[in-house]
This record gives sequence, structure tokens and C-alpha cells, in this order.
Amino acid sequence: MKFYQKELHLPAHKRGFHLITDTIEDSLTEIRDINTGMLQVFIKHTSASLTINENADPTVRSDFESHINIMVPENASYYVHDYEGPDDMPAHIKASLMGASVQVPITNGKLNLGIWQGIYLCEHRNHGTGRKLVLTAFGT
Repeated sequence: MKFYQKELHLPAHKRGFHLITDTIEDSLTEIRDINTGMLQVFIKHTSASLTINENADPTVRSDFESHINIMVPENASYYVHDYEGPDDMPAHIKASLMGASVQVPITNGKLNLGIWQGIYLCEHRNHGTGRKLVLTAFGT
């Protein structure tokens, strides 16, 4: 079995949902050496998250942003954690709802995503910083 791991530093992205599939594939070219396996992508942050969804129509990503902001509003009167601004506590909640990692099968040296699927970076802060991902690919 082969194991490959790399830390990927993403540049700052504006608040919203951003496709990063190509960036991940370009950063971990060793995926090509795996016939059957898995890729795990883990984000090392508590105010951004990862998910897999529609990769073709950009309005899906803007609808995600609109909807999650209704689900988890800023300035809720019951938030106590507000040291870093009104977007901080909602960003933590959104990150927990979306998740800190995704897994994708690797088949014949390629990510085995559905035709309309892509990996999203979900940036929940108004002024997000660069984000760090740990990419771990393994298989035979």
C-alpha cells in the first residue's frame, strides 16, 4: 500500500463557497500512482470548512452562501463568543455543520467524483485568511 501526505496552503478567499478540486489534484500529483484508494482532505481551521457538491453552475455556490447565512445568522443576541467580530461565532457553527474533511475514492489514478461534483472550500469569515489543508492519499 502507498501513502502520500502533503500540506497545501490556499491563498485567502472571499467569504463564500469556492471550487478547489483542481488545486488539490495539482498539488498531490501522486494520486496518479494509486490504482484503487482514497483521498482525505482535512482543513486545519475552525471557521472554514469543506464539502462536495455541484461543480458546474456557480449559482449553486451563491445559493449555498445565501441559505447558510439564513440558517446561521450574524449578531444573534445569544452569542457570547464575539471577540473576533460578528462573523466569528457563526463561522464556527457553519464549519461544524459543513465539516472539516471530505473523502473521495481514487480509481485508476484519478479522483472518482461524479460528473457534476467538486470539492468546495467553504470560507465563512468576512475576511478569511489563507487556509491550510492536509491531503492524504493512500491505496494500491
